[in-house]
Amino acid sequence: MVATELQKTERPGLLSLALPSICANLSYSLIVLVQTYFVGELGSDAIAAVGIGQRVFFATQALLMAISTGTTALVARAWGANDRLEAARVTMASTYVAGFVGLACGIPTIVFAYEIAGIFELNEITQQWAGDNVRWMAVFNIGFALSFVLSAALRAAGDAWTPLWLSLAMNVINIPLLYLLVPGNHGFPAWGVAGAAIAGGSAGAIVGIASIFLWYRQKFRIKFTPKQWYSRVRIKRLIDIGYPAGVEMLVFQAGYFAFLLLLSRNYGDIAVAAYSLGGSIFMVCMVVGFGFSIAGSTLTGQHLGAGDPAAATRSGWLALGLAVVSMGSLALIIAFFADPIARFFVNDEPMTITYVTQLAWIAVIATPLMAIEFAIGGALRGAGDTRYPLIATFVGLIGIRVGVAVLAVTLSLPVIWLFASTAIEYAVKGSILLWRFQSGKWKNLRVFSQEESRVAGVT
Repeated sequence: MVATELQKTERPGLLSLALPSICANLSYSLIVLVQTYFVGELGSDAIAAVGIGQRVFFATQALLMAISTGTTALVARAWGANDRLEAARVTMASTYVAGFVGLACGIPTIVFAYEIAGIFELNEITQQWAGDNVRWMAVFNIGFALSFVLSAALRAAGDAWTPLWLSLAMNVINIPLLYLLVPGNHGFPAWGVAGAAIAGGSAGAIVGIASIFLWYRQKFRIKFTPKQWYSRVRIKRLIDIGYPAGVEMLVFQAGYFAFLLLLSRNYGDIAVAAYSLGGSIFMVCMVVGFGFSIAGSTLTGQHLGAGDPAAATRSGWLALGLAVVSMGSLALIIAFFADPIARFFVNDEPMTITYVTQLAWIAVIATPLMAIEFAIGGALRGAGDTRYPLIATFVGLIGIRVGVAVLAVTLSLPVIWLFASTAIEYAVKGSILLWRFQSGKWKNLRVFSQEESRVAGVT
C-alpha cells in the first residue's frame, strides 16, 4: 500500500545530513591525497597524467550525474510526503538506468582511452600514463555507477551515515592497494599511474557489490522493491528533472577540457601538474561544500514534499551561510601553508611549487564564491529546478573561465591569469544562482504529483 498522507514529520537537521556527507567526501579527498603522494614519487608527469585521467572519468559521468540529480529530487519529495514505496521504486528505477549508463559509457572509453588522452598533446610518457589511467578507471565504471546512485537515494531519504560507512570501507581497501600497486611493494608489480586506477576501481567495485547485496537483504532505509518499479511516468520524470544536470555536467567537462587544453598547449606539463596538485590540495574545501550541497538538496526536496516551502527556503540559506564560513576558513588556512604542502608532494619541482602557491591565494577569493554554487545550486536541484544551475555553469565556465583563458593566451599573459579566471567565474555563477533562489519560483515546480505516483505504481 502506498502511503499518501501528507502528515508533517520531523525532518533531519541540516548538520546531521551535512556532517556525515562531509566526512564521506573528506574520506574521498584523503584517498586523492594518498594517491597523489604515491604517484608524486614518479614526478610531475605522473601527477599530470592522473589529473587528466580524472577529468576524462568525470566527463563520462555526465549521464550518471543526471540520474543522481533526478533520484535525489524524486526520492526526497516522496520521502517528505511519507510515500516510502514510491521512494523505493524510484531508487530501483534509478539503479537499473545507472547500470545501463555505466556500461554504455565505460565500453567506448576503454576502447578509445589512449586516443582520448592524446587530445591534450602532452609529452609521450605523460600521454601514455594518462591513457592507462583512463582505461583502468573505465573498466570499473559500472560499480561506481551503482553505488553512486544508491548513495544519492539514501541521502535523499535522510540517511547520510550509510554512505559514509561505505566510503570508509572503500578507503580501507583502497589505501593498501595503492601502497602495493603504485610502487610495487612486497613483490607486487609496479603499475605506477595505472596502479592508482586499479586500486581505486577495485575498492569501488567491491564496495558497490556489497552495497547492492545489503540493499537486497533489506538492510537499508530504502527497501529493495523488485516489483512495479518500471513505469514510463516515473522514468520520464527522472529524465525531465535529471537531463539538465547531465547537460550541465557535459558543459562543465567540455569547458574544463578546453581550459586544460589551453593550459597544457600554451604553458606546458608543469602548469597542468600544478593545477592538478592544487585541485587535490583544495579538495578538502570542495568536499565540505558538497556536504552542504547534499544536505540543502535533501532538505529542500523533503520540505517541499511535505508542503512547507518556507522551511525549504530557510534550509537553503542556512546551508549557504555554513558553507561560506567553513569553506572560506579552510581555504585561508591552506593558503598560509601552501608552500610546505606542495613541497611534501613535489619537493624537486620549484616551478610547480610556485604555481601551487599562486593558486592557493586565488582560491582564498574563489572559495567563498564557490560555496554559493554548492549550497544554493544544491537547493535548487533538490527542488527539481535543474535548468538554472545549467545556465550558471554555461555562462560562468564557458563564457568567463574559458573566455578569460583564451584572452590570456592571445595576449601571451602569464599563467596566473588562467588561474585567476576561476574567481571571476564563480562570482558570475553565484550571482545567477542567488537571483534564481531569491525569486522563489523554484518553490512551485511540479515534480511528481500523488496521482502520478499512484499511476506509476500500477503502470
